[in-house]
Amino acid sequence: MNPTKAKLMLAVTDLLKEDGIAGLSARAIAARAEVNQALVFYHFGTVMDLVDQACRAATDEAAASYRDELAEVTSLSELLELGRGLHERERAAGNITVMAQLLAGAQRDKTLAETARYALGRWNDEVEAAVARALEGSPVESVVDAPGLSRAISSAFIGLLMYDGVDRPGAESAFASLEQLGALVEVIEDLGPAARLVLRARLKGRG
Repeated sequence: MNPTKAKLMLAVTDLLKEDGIAGLSARAIAARAEVNQALVFYHFGTVMDLVDQACRAATDEAAASYRDELAEVTSLSELLELGRGLHERERAAGNITVMAQLLAGAQRDKTLAETARYALGRWNDEVEAAVARALEGSPVESVVDAPGLSRAISSAFIGLLMYDGVDRPGAESAFASLEQLGALVEVIEDLGPAARLVLRARLKGRG
């Protein structure tokens, strides 16, 4: 990548973490990157297009960094445990703030709405593969919609990322509840064949 483009993209994510979406301007970005302001428009066209490319690249990098860990997940409990660790690391890196600002900006800007949709979809792709492995062979596999469940889990994690900023004890409590649900699925997996048949019939009856 062109070094100037890379500096501008890094400047955007840094400013999002520190000043939020409202603090972004071509002047502020250029000053942070220590380049001429005109280069923002030369390389990206608009400030929002720069934000779009920077956030997509940051999302790709973050998702890729967890791919190997997600690939080792074989149960919902493991996925939720990994999610807790991911939450802590992303919060420490400031990426939670970037996501929060991106979602806030998406309410008013179509470009940022597409960026947010991409970011959410990118994470969900990784989670969905892990959910499918976790459900494989489970008594609930045939009655649970893996894509839908993965989106529910992704949405829960993103919501908790935001919740953490205003009520960390509450977020911890919510994480604990999610982990209890994972443990409940493991208990169900230990049921005998007859109990599993009854459970499947009940669940299908609610579908």
